[in-house]
Amino acid sequence: MADKNAPLIPQEGWHCLHLFYRIDFAQWQLLSADEQRTAKVALSEIVQEIRATEKTQLLTLSVVMEPVYSYLSLTEESEYTTAPEQYAETLASEQNLKAGTPEFEAAMKSFAERMAHYRQERVYPTLPDWPVVCFYNMSKRRGEQRNWYALPFDDRRKLMGGHAKVGREFTGKVKQLITGSTGLDDAEWGVTLFARDTFQIKKIVYEMRFDRVSADYADFGEFFVGIQLPLDELFRRLQL
Repeated sequence: MADKNAPLIPQEGWHCLHLFYRIDFAQWQLLSADEQRTAKVALSEIVQEIRATEKTQLLTLSVVMEPVYSYLSLTEESEYTTAPEQYAETLASEQNLKAGTPEFEAAMKSFAERMAHYRQERVYPTLPDWPVVCFYNMSKRRGEQRNWYALPFDDRRKLMGGHAKVGREFTGKVKQLITGSTGLDDAEWGVTLFARDTFQIKKIVYEMRFDRVSADYADFGEFFVGIQLPLDELFRRLQL
């Protein structure tokens, strides 16, 4: 018999659960000084455990933390990546490299290594410890005038290629985590952006809006922005 308490592990990728809370300051003020101190110590211990392990727990501050929003998705690879055959054609047409030559084989090997790294980072990502985090959900339009899913695959891949080109302009400035949520939540994708300052978040979202994929075919949800802080600084800013 299967263990009912065993974690649900997807066949591919990781679950990605975004949880957002607000502090009920009226409830917080009803706690005694000792209760407030105990709650903050408990939260600090849980955060330290989460950072050290893969386990998660409910926060003991939940009595004063009101759920605001949640979003469930899965890490996934893109279906619009360049295929080896396409890259081989590019080598032949743009660099005049012939199949079977040492230069061609070296270029194809380098391409395969890059794509393997790209896929690994999409499905099992390494996230930066940067202070600014932004999350929003999005879906592709299925209207009478603009229907993403009615476009031929090659057209969609070409459009996404241009979309990705804009994103690459922010390499080293913004880290993007794209997760799929079709059938799991209200929208089709979750987008999490990591940056060192809010300017880069604003800039990449603004620049992306002019790309056809966003301008013609994308619908966006609410935007949530947060900053990572040491817990003592977090408590100070929230006046807890």
